[in-house]
Amino acid sequence: MSLLLAVDVGNTNVVLGIYDLSKGPDSPLVCSWRLATSRERTVDEYGVSALALMRHQGIEASQIKHVAISCVVPPLHPILMSLASIYFGVEAFYVEPGVKTGVKVLIDNPAELGADRLVNAVAAIEAYGAPVIVVDFGTATTFDVVNAKREYLGGLICPGLKISADALFQRASRLPRVEVAEPDRLVGRNTVQAMQAGIFYGYVGMVDGILERLLAECPEAKVVSTGGLAKVIGPHTRAIRLEAPDLTLDGLRILWLRNQGSRK
Repeated sequence: MSLLLAVDVGNTNVVLGIYDLSKGPDSPLVCSWRLATSRERTVDEYGVSALALMRHQGIEASQIKHVAISCVVPPLHPILMSLASIYFGVEAFYVEPGVKTGVKVLIDNPAELGADRLVNAVAAIEAYGAPVIVVDFGTATTFDVVNAKREYLGGLICPGLKISADALFQRASRLPRVEVAEPDRLVGRNTVQAMQAGIFYGYVGMVDGILERLLAECPEAKVVSTGGLAKVIGPHTRAIRLEAPDLTLDGLRILWLRNQGSRK
């Protein structure tokens, strides 16, 4: 058995996924886990956590033959690279400028494009074709646009839903911290209900408004959502019809396959 460990490092979570490459290039995700992102955690802490999670599923470190990493937290880059070499004995494939993607990036400075956004675009094209718009509900909410020529045009970056809720709590002294969830009613009858409705439906309105403008420029595009809050927000929007919770991990698998033979 030849397993690929895909590691998506975000500002809030580190997501680990296992793919069985012996089942072919389109191998499905076998299992996945989420860890809280911590810049203070050592390579041994990440390693022990990863091994414990894998063993719970009957997977041993010796079965991991390849590691692919996407990281938007620079201090964790060397930690995760060391994780691959120390705990799995392999040199990790790292998504960075210069890797083969099959996608032409048309932004002003392609080197500044977040690895997760590029990986999402690659996976969305592979799964749904082009044109396509990817909405990633993470720490920030990002909108990424690919045209019919499979060219990455750019996108938008907005404060994430939880960041918006935290800002309201921190800047308004009499408002409490509330759970980010679909409210029971639109018109709140107390402060907590009013805040939940305002945060939730305000965010849905923002997403709908942005997608309405994007689809006016690219009407043939499919819209796919991913990220931790996709299940919460996506079903309440007008334009999002596709949800791909494992889009980033799938993109790592695709990019790893495309870059085999080009690595030293």
